[in-house]
Amino acid sequence: MAILDINEIRALLPHRYPFLLVDRIVEMEPERIVGIKNVTANEPFFAGHFPDFPVMPGVLIVEAMAQTAGVLVLKSMGGCGTKLVLLVAIERARFRKPVVPGDTLRMEMKVLKRKASVAKMAGVATVDGVLAAEVEVMCKLAEKEEAMPAAVEQPTAP
Repeated sequence: MAILDINEIRALLPHRYPFLLVDRIVEMEPERIVGIKNVTANEPFFAGHFPDFPVMPGVLIVEAMAQTAGVLVLKSMGGCGTKLVLLVAIERARFRKPVVPGDTLRMEMKVLKRKASVAKMAGVATVDGVLAAEVEVMCKLAEKEEAMPAAVEQPTAP
């Protein structure tokens, strides 16, 4: 049973298909969250990674874990709808088992430290109870306006 379904996650995170990589939240406490990603054969990245042996890229596993962490940061530190969670650091990423089509990726993230608008979290991703990846991430809560790059003025032709 989902604590948050895909529509509730979409209301929190700005990511959209094909880059929204968490399908539901199944557990959530003030310092811990568990998200689920159903890995399907029609994921767009499998066309090139790798056509004859489809494997979910490690960077996308880390991104899915960071998005799961971002849901907890937004829910626990406030700012739903008005703030963005930015990934500011990735540490100790390790990949232990390939994630392939048909797998259900379970991502458990725990808060290590919290300070004002920054949270450091550690987590593991498993498939059927087997460790697939582990990582530490640091996320920063930012105002949407502050997070957006300033528009670059284009030169005009004479």
